[in-house]
Amino acid sequence: MAYIVVFAPLLAAAIAGLLQKQIGDRLAQIITTGATIAAALCSVAIFFDVTVGGNARTIELAQWMAVGNFEINWAIRLDTLSAVMLVVITSVSSLVHVYSWGYMSHDPHRARFFAYLSLFTFAMLSLVTADNFIQMFFGWEGVGLASYLLIGFWYQKDSATSAAIKAFVTNRVGDFGLALGIMAIYLVFGSLQFDEVFAQVPAMAEETIGFFGVNFQALELIAFLLFIGAMGKSAQFFLHVWLPDAMEGPTPVSALIHAATMVTAGVFLVCRAHGIFELAPNTSAFITFIGATTALFAATVGLAQNDIKRVIAYSTCSQLGYMFFAAGLGLYSAAMFHLFTHAFFKALLFLGAGSVIHGLHEEQDMRNMGGIYKLLPITWIMMIIGTLALTGVGIPLLGIGFAGFYSKDMIIEEAFMMGQDGVAFGMFAFWIGVIAAGLTSFYSWRLIFMTFHGKHRGEPEVLKHAHESGPVMIIPLVFLAVGALFAGAAFKSDFVGKGALTFWEESLPPGPYAVGNYGHLVEDYGQSHADEHGVELSEAESASLEAAMSEDEAAAAQDHAVEAAHGDDHGEGADGEHHGHHPPTWVLFSPFAVTLFGFVLAWYFYMANPELPRRIAANNGPLHRFLSNKWYVDEIYNATFVRATRVLGDVFWKFGDQKVIDGLGPNGIAATALSSARRIAKLQSGYLYHYAFVMLIGVLGLALWLIAGAGA
Repeated sequence: MAYIVVFAPLLAAAIAGLLQKQIGDRLAQIITTGATIAAALCSVAIFFDVTVGGNARTIELAQWMAVGNFEINWAIRLDTLSAVMLVVITSVSSLVHVYSWGYMSHDPHRARFFAYLSLFTFAMLSLVTADNFIQMFFGWEGVGLASYLLIGFWYQKDSATSAAIKAFVTNRVGDFGLALGIMAIYLVFGSLQFDEVFAQVPAMAEETIGFFGVNFQALELIAFLLFIGAMGKSAQFFLHVWLPDAMEGPTPVSALIHAATMVTAGVFLVCRAHGIFELAPNTSAFITFIGATTALFAATVGLAQNDIKRVIAYSTCSQLGYMFFAAGLGLYSAAMFHLFTHAFFKALLFLGAGSVIHGLHEEQDMRNMGGIYKLLPITWIMMIIGTLALTGVGIPLLGIGFAGFYSKDMIIEEAFMMGQDGVAFGMFAFWIGVIAAGLTSFYSWRLIFMTFHGKHRGEPEVLKHAHESGPVMIIPLVFLAVGALFAGAAFKSDFVGKGALTFWEESLPPGPYAVGNYGHLVEDYGQSHADEHGVELSEAESASLEAAMSEDEAAAAQDHAVEAAHGDDHGEGADGEHHGHHPPTWVLFSPFAVTLFGFVLAWYFYMANPELPRRIAANNGPLHRFLSNKWYVDEIYNATFVRATRVLGDVFWKFGDQKVIDGLGPNGIAATALSSARRIAKLQSGYLYHYAFVMLIGVLGLALWLIAGAGA
C-alpha cells in the first residue's frame, strides 16, 4: 500500500502530462483523480495500521547515492507523524481533484492542470515519508517546483507569472537556509539519516561549530538554519510575501497549497526534527516570537482585504503562526493537531470561495458581492461551517465545539501555561493568540456578511445569472465540512489528550496535556500508582520517579492526581485554579469571549451599520492605509532588496560588464588590434613601385642609424 500512496500520483502525473495529446483531457482527469483517491484510501489503512496496530516501519526502496562512506537510500518512513500527514495530504488532494472537474471544466488545458496537481501531491508525499534529510530536501524542492507551475498555470496573465516567480524566488531564500542546515547536520553528525542524527543529538548539546568565522552552539545554528527553510515554505513573517500573491492560480490550487500541503511543510519539518529544537532554546524562542508575530500580522492585514481569496490566504498565514509558536514552546503535538484540523476547514473555505467565484462569473471582490445566500444556499452553509471551525466556536468547559475550537484553544491554553512556567515568549504568545482569535472572528464574519448578506453591490446582470455549483463541486465541500465539524472532537484524545501517551510513540512528545490530566500520576509517583489508573510509564521513568520520592510524598501526589484524573477534561477544581498543568477558567474562556466580540463587532459594522466601513475606507486614515498596504512590507522589500539588487545589477552591468570587460576586451585590445590591422592592410596596395619606395625608405633609415652610431 505504501507504494501506491507515494508513487500512484507520480505515475498518473507522468501519464497525464506526457501523453495528454494521446489520451485527452477526460482520461487524464480520470487517471489522476483515481490515483489520488486510491492513495487516500491506502493512507487511511496505513494510518490505522501504524497508530492502532503499532506497525511503524521503514521500507527501503533503493540506494540513491553512495560517495565513499556517504550513503543515502530512498525509503518510505511510516510512523505516526508521517501517517497523519499522509491522511491529510491525500484526502484533501483527492477532494481538490474531484472539485476541479467542475471548476476547471471550461479550461482548455485540463490535462496539464491535473498533471501538475498530481505532481504536487507526489512531491509532498515524498517529503513527509522521507527517512533522511536529502530525500526530504528532494520533496521540499519538488513542492516548490510544482507550486511554481500551478500558481503560474494561467501564464498568459502577467500577474500570474509574476506571482509564480515571486513564490519561487522567496522560497529559494528559505531553501538556501535549509540547505546550509542540512550541510551543518552532516558536518556535525556525519550522517543525514533521521534515526542516526536524532540518536546523537543529546551528546551534541555542547558541541560548537564555526560559521563565518564565529563559533556557534551547533544545535542552535542547525535549528536556526532549518527554521529559515521552514519560514519560507510556511510563509512566516518577512518571508510570507509570496503567499497572498499565490491567489493568482486557480482556486483549487489555493486550497491545495494553503490547506494541507506546501505551507504545512515547515511545521512538519520542525516537528520531525523536534529533538534538535528541544535542545536549542534560543532558536525555539525565536520561533515562538516569529510565529506569534505572524499570527498577529496576518490577522490585522486580513481586516482590510477585499479579495475573498486573499482574506482566506491571510487567515492561513495567521493560523500557521499559531502552529509555529506552539512548536517553539515545545507543544509539537498541539501544533500537529492544529495542522490536522486546519486542513479540513481551510480547504473548505477556499473551495467554498471558489464556488462563490464560479457562481458569480469570476468575481472575487467582496465589495461587488452581497445578497446571494438564497442563490447559493449550500455554499453559504458550507462557508459558515468553515468559518465556525476557523474561529474556534465551542463551549470551553463542556468540550463541545467545531474542529478549530479543540486545536486552537489547546495552543492558547498551553501557551499560557508555558508562560507561567517561565518559557521564553510564552505569555507573549498567549496574548497574541487571544488577540488574533478576536481579529480572526471579525474578518471571517466580515467575509460572510459582505459576500452573502445585505444588498448586492455588483452588476445586476451578474446577480441574475448567479447560480449554485454542481454536485461535483458540492460533494467535496460536504466531506470537508464533516472534517470541520468532527475532526477536533474525534482526534483530540489521540493527538493531545491522554491517548497521546501511546499515539505518537517515538514520533513526537505527547505534550503537556497528555500528562496534564494525569500529570501527577506521570510526574509525581511511580509505575505502581500509574498502573492502578491505566497510565503506562516506561521502566526508566518509573524508576527515576520512585527514587526521587519519599513514601509520604508519593501518597500525597497520588491523592492529588486521582482528584485531577477524575475531574473534568481541563482538570479544574471548584475554585477555578488549575491542577497540575491546566489553566484557570478565565484563560479557557478568553478565546470564546474575543471570538464572540469579533462576531458582534462584524455584525454591527457590516449588517447593522454597513455605511460605517465604507466611510472608514473612504477617509483612508493612517491605520486603514497601514493595514490595506499590508504593513508596507512589500514597499520595504521594494525599497531595500529590489532596488539594491537593481543597483547592484546596474553596477555589474554598466561598470563591470560594459566598461571593464567590454572596455578591455571587445572594445579595448581587440578593437585596437582590429583598427591597427586595417591601417596596415592599406599598405598592401599591390603596386611594385610602392614596395620599392618603402624598401628605399627602410634602407635610408638603416643607413642613418649606422652613421649616427659610428659618430657616437
